[in-house]
Amino acid sequence: MSSESADPLRPSDHIDGSGEGVNQPKLGFVGWLRWGWRQLTSMRTALVLLLILAIAAIPGSVFPQRMADPNGVTQWETNNPEMFPVLDAMSMFDVYLSPWFSAIYLLLFTSLVGCVIPRIRHHAKALQTRPPRTPARLKRLADHAEVDREVAGDRDAASEASRAADVAQKQLKALGYRVERYDAGKTFSVSAERGYWRETGNLLFHLALVGVLVTVGIGGGFAYTGQKVVVEGETFVNSLVDYNSMNRGRFVGDAALAPYAMTLDSFDVTYQEFGSTASGQAGDYSANVSVRDSDGSEWDGSARVNHPLEISGDKIYLLGNGYAPTITVRNSDGTVVFRDSVEFLPQDTNMTSLGVVKVTDGMPEQLGMLGFFYPTQGQLESGAYTSIYGDTYAPLLTLRVYQGDLGIDDGTPRSVYTLDTTDLTEIAGGDSGIDSLELMPGETVDLPNGLGTVTFEDESPEGTAEGDYTESVKRYASLQVHHDASAVWVLVFALLALGGLALALFVPRRRMWVKATASDGVVHLEYAGLARGEDPTIAKAVADLAAGHERLLDDPHNDPRK
Repeated sequence: MSSESADPLRPSDHIDGSGEGVNQPKLGFVGWLRWGWRQLTSMRTALVLLLILAIAAIPGSVFPQRMADPNGVTQWETNNPEMFPVLDAMSMFDVYLSPWFSAIYLLLFTSLVGCVIPRIRHHAKALQTRPPRTPARLKRLADHAEVDREVAGDRDAASEASRAADVAQKQLKALGYRVERYDAGKTFSVSAERGYWRETGNLLFHLALVGVLVTVGIGGGFAYTGQKVVVEGETFVNSLVDYNSMNRGRFVGDAALAPYAMTLDSFDVTYQEFGSTASGQAGDYSANVSVRDSDGSEWDGSARVNHPLEISGDKIYLLGNGYAPTITVRNSDGTVVFRDSVEFLPQDTNMTSLGVVKVTDGMPEQLGMLGFFYPTQGQLESGAYTSIYGDTYAPLLTLRVYQGDLGIDDGTPRSVYTLDTTDLTEIAGGDSGIDSLELMPGETVDLPNGLGTVTFEDESPEGTAEGDYTESVKRYASLQVHHDASAVWVLVFALLALGGLALALFVPRRRMWVKATASDGVVHLEYAGLARGEDPTIAKAVADLAAGHERLLDDPHNDPRK
């Protein structure tokens, strides 16, 4: 006999005794699919995917998104021309619409559904099962208590043990336990369990997450977000052609927008007074509008920061504001070739603003003007102009004039807020040898080379005192119109998820047993508890059960003989 077979601890057919490896069964195509499905639908995978989704959403907060801030994307491209194509190819400016984000989203959805459905079936089955039988040796449990009660001479020990079990059954029911009696001979016991709300809360949490995913996924297809800059006195009509930019879900048709109109009557800003600690800082903004609703009604409203205006299910958010000087350009014949209130973009807290005027027709060559607007003009030590206050107490407009090709005739999209001077010649301001044009409201100056005139219109209402410029320049409001009917359902599912999480965290899952054994003139009572998972209060719960049971047994109302 060989040494391997003679060794009772190392049989000859042991893996390291035979010298041959283990023959693992080969997984076929279906086997690999089953293995992959089990991995995908495990709770561990769902948690990992949830973490990955949270990490994947970070770029959406770091980089401006086309859906929410298209102007920010344009500005980012201007400031980072080399990095922009690389990041744009990675969908950093459309994170939530990108293929990779959608893939994570769908995998998480599939994982949660595949994980939750079997657990629901298992939980439903567990709710219908009886509490387990009382263990034969409760002393083996860590949380255990016992006491002996003497039986009066005129009473039967078995009857007293049965009564003790009856009292314990009522006691545990009152504490919210599911109870079951298990009696055998002179031993009477109650098995009780509770805490199924813990698993119910766990399932509710995961189902609510699925609800959020479904609601966001489907609701996003019916949502839309648009941006519009409205100047005082102008009317915005809620139609696709009237938006400056629009991002809509795939299910939003051309006729999906509610037919309402909104006129910006005024834009009110309050500033801290001169001499105060916060002099010049804006306190509040209010875009005051007149609305002609889709049902034909007319009413007034206002959109303020963090207080959107709601119209026909759309929420109107105030994103920004600025000045829109009204500029008129005439050619050498006196014909008006340009007249518009031009939105100037604020550059600092005192509303020093930058704007662009483009005159495409009516002149020998196209004109471009780069303008700076100073609401309350001041002068730095260097001699450069600046604004020293946000309100229009001493407004001044300066214009640098260019002549040539604006680059818009070839159909290439150009931003209205930038001026490409590649094919332009500067004829006023800068290195042209001619000073920039300077105008106050109501003033007109000549263009160089006899090209015509430029007028800075005074928009003050009639009857305004001379020298009062506080209403001489129109203001504009940058508005965002957002429609998302699924937002309420997202909130509902989020609250359900919080409720389910609270149940899963704070409801203990435990089992309790009370056993009463009759012997000669004595009833031996045993109490024990077993927690599923961490439950630091289980020992106290067993002690409280025993103490409460003792009090109930001594209560004459629980004694059928009294």
